[in-house]
Amino acid sequence: MHSAAHIATLQKKLIANWHIDTPAVNATSEPFLLLVEENSLRNFTLWHHEDDARREDKGFEFIYHAKRAIDAANQQRNDFIEKMDEVLFALYGENFSSNTPMSTETPGMCIDRLSILSLKEFHMREEVERIDASQEHKAKCQAKLDIIIRQIADLSAGLQSLLNDCATGNRGFRVYFQFKMYNDPTLNPALYKKA
Repeated sequence: MHSAAHIATLQKKLIANWHIDTPAVNATSEPFLLLVEENSLRNFTLWHHEDDARREDKGFEFIYHAKRAIDAANQQRNDFIEKMDEVLFALYGENFSSNTPMSTETPGMCIDRLSILSLKEFHMREEVERIDASQEHKAKCQAKLDIIIRQIADLSAGLQSLLNDCATGNRGFRVYFQFKMYNDPTLNPALYKKA
C-alpha cells in the first residue's frame, strides 16, 4: 500500500495540473491510486462549483445548476471515500479482533481531508503570489498557508500512523457506509412528500 506522504504528494500534483489542463484521472494508475484520484477530482469539482454558487452576478438559474452540481459531486466524493475504505478494509480487516481499538475516522476520510487541504494550499498560495494584492493581504495569507502546510504534514503523519496500526492489528476502522439521504427520493422527506 502507498504511504500517506505519497498520497499527499500525488494530490498536490493533481490539483496543480488540473488548474492548467482539463481535469481528468489517469486511467492507468494503480487501482487504489485511481480511487484517490477520483476522490480528489470530486473535491476539485466541488471547490469550483462552490465558488460558482457564491456568485451574485449570474442569477438564480446559474446558482440552481451550481447547487445541483455540488450535490452530485458530493455524493460521488463520499462514494469514493467508501470505495477507498473497502479496499483498505479488505487489506487490513482480518487483522482486527473484537479487542482492536477502532479509529473514529477511516483512512478514506483522512485521504479525503488531505485532498481538500491540497486545494486550500493551492488557492492560498495563489493569494500569497497575487501581483495586485497588498503586502498586508499577502502576509495574512502566508500565515494561513503556513498553517495549512502544517495541517497537511500532521494529517499525513496521522494517516500513516493509522495505516501502520491497521497493518499490525493495533488499531482498526469500520466501513459503516454513510447512507446519504439527501439525494435519495425514498429517504428525503422534501422529495417523497413532493410526490
